[in-house]
Amino acid sequence: MTVQSIKMPDIGEGIAEVELVAWHVQVGDSVAEDQILADVMTDKATVEIPSHVAGKVLSIDAAVGQVVAVGTAIIHIEVAGSASTALPQPADQPTKSPASANAVAQSSEVRKSWLAASPAVPRNDGVLQDAHAAPPTAGNKPIAAPAVRRRAWELGIDLGRVKGTGPAGRITQADLDAHTRQSGTRPNQAASDPRYAPGTAEEAIPVIGLRRKIAQKMQEAKRRIPHFTYVEEIDVTELEDLRARLNARYGAARGRLTLLPFLIRAIVLAVREHPEVNARYDDDTAVVTRFAAVHLGLATQTPGGLMVPVIRHAETLDVWACAAEILRLAEAARNGKAAREELSGSTITVTSLGPLAGIAHTPVINHPEVAIIGPNRIVERPMIRGGLVVARKMMNLSSSFDHRVVDGMNAAEFIQQVRGYLECPGTLLVA
Repeated sequence: MTVQSIKMPDIGEGIAEVELVAWHVQVGDSVAEDQILADVMTDKATVEIPSHVAGKVLSIDAAVGQVVAVGTAIIHIEVAGSASTALPQPADQPTKSPASANAVAQSSEVRKSWLAASPAVPRNDGVLQDAHAAPPTAGNKPIAAPAVRRRAWELGIDLGRVKGTGPAGRITQADLDAHTRQSGTRPNQAASDPRYAPGTAEEAIPVIGLRRKIAQKMQEAKRRIPHFTYVEEIDVTELEDLRARLNARYGAARGRLTLLPFLIRAIVLAVREHPEVNARYDDDTAVVTRFAAVHLGLATQTPGGLMVPVIRHAETLDVWACAAEILRLAEAARNGKAAREELSGSTITVTSLGPLAGIAHTPVINHPEVAIIGPNRIVERPMIRGGLVVARKMMNLSSSFDHRVVDGMNAAEFIQQVRGYLECPGTLLVA
């Protein structure tokens, strides 16, 4: 029998280290050649690590959540062979490197914290915990049975103020009754209602995998980029009317249109006159690169967290082609099927929460881009047009810009041009 070590492969794109986010095997499992052993997370996507041999798992040398350098052994597998090669340590008690042992210990501590943080089952014996007990007096702690302490808590009575008549000054139910009559205390209905019971459970959730990448990227964006936000109100009544007519006539054959394809088309047209917002800023070299192509990132919520699939060359798509690409990329991202190249290379980003988008927000720029645009909820409300009060469909358009690259005037002019296209939507179909 021989022992084969499987090392973290070179995933390409200059990636030197990855985060291990899931193991699909355990020590003692039999594995087949090309069977998936683990999942790792790069800056852009989740990658599966297969086995290049068949055999039995002897040791797992990297813990979930550990950042592993390319070329590091992560698992040892015993395979059939003529030579006998032993592991550098006993198979039943592998001696890991300090970094690996520390990571496994941390993972064990996390699991313990999860178990310790599980919500406890409420007790039915009427025993009052210390958190519910009345505060002690300046002298000795009042003597009372658990049932008396619980009733005092429900009544909102400080036991330190109740005179006990029982043995050794013990406070009895009769003492509580007497104190209630003298002070006019009424029961604390909220305290006795289980709906108002104080919460005591805690849950420790490790930030790993995609959630960690999102956290790091957002922190980097806020740390590096001096954001400023611009919000403009847009009358989308005519746009919504046009969208309804197009869906009624062409929806069955060409697919239904949402607001997003129109917004993306408006951004593409406005970028032609404002190339400063379709750009990326290199912090290290202080160089701004403007792009003729509009590779539009679409912030998408997935079960694992926020991902940004990219609509390549959005400037070449009409509203129907754009709608089809939005649907395809969103489904791929939510199902975990988006390729790495579909999750990188954006030059400007749109973020939308649909009906939950609120009336305004301050979107965080997708570093190293310099602009992000987010539509908000459409609300029908009274507006004055031609001296008359009429019902109009209004929407705020929220946007954030990198103030190192885009001045306030440039941002305002860009958004006003987007507004012009959206308020006269016929131009989006002919421009």
